[in-house]
Amino acid sequence: MLIDWFTVGAQAINFLVLVWLLRRFLYQPILHAIDERERRIAAELADADAKRAQAQHERETFQHKNEAFDQQRAALFAHAMDEAKAQRLRLLEEARQAADAVRAQRQDALRQEADRLDQALRRRTVQEVFAIVRKTLADLAGASLEERLVAVFIERLRAMDGAAHAVFAKALKTATDPACVRSAFDLPATQQAAIQTALDSTFATEVQVRFETGADLVGGIELTSNGQRIGWSIADYLRSLELGVGDLLDKQLYFQGSKDSKDSKD
Repeated sequence: MLIDWFTVGAQAINFLVLVWLLRRFLYQPILHAIDERERRIAAELADADAKRAQAQHERETFQHKNEAFDQQRAALFAHAMDEAKAQRLRLLEEARQAADAVRAQRQDALRQEADRLDQALRRRTVQEVFAIVRKTLADLAGASLEERLVAVFIERLRAMDGAAHAVFAKALKTATDPACVRSAFDLPATQQAAIQTALDSTFATEVQVRFETGADLVGGIELTSNGQRIGWSIADYLRSLELGVGDLLDKQLYFQGSKDSKDSKD
């Protein structure tokens, strides 16, 4: 059997051309496509891994934030509860202090009202006692008492000291109206004359005098001229005694109030 080497050579050349053509136009694009696909898949896998890592990181961050938020919420709730409790205690304390203040004011007002009533009762009692004494002395005044009162008045008139004598003498000289002698009873002519003589001799001048009666003078007699006064009466003693008793009551009430204030503070 004869081999046609020309045919074999031609077929070999054709085969080589075919291989080259297949590699050039088929295998190489397929290989490039496969490489490109592998690179794309690798990139997609890397991107997926990056996204998965980012998602994990974000999940962990979100979880940490949730935990921090829960802790902050718990702390705020505890703080709010403490504030509410403190506010409740503060309001209760303020209410108690306000109630104590109102109760103290009420007790103080009641005590002051009791003190005022007690003071008014004591003063009214003193006034009534002295009113009864004045009325009794006025009812008991008689001729012998009146004569003695005039005699005492004349003695006091003549016993005036130098300063009082000078002041009253000046008042008599500068007065435009007659001097006034007032008594709780009508003076008879003899007693009026005795008083006139005592005035003239005491002040070394003729004194113009008018005589009057006054119901407010209890067992007494007085001389007034140009704003100056000299006299003697049981009413003066009663008034002095009444003022003394009033001062004693005021001091007693003052010390009682001071004691009550100290006791309330204690």
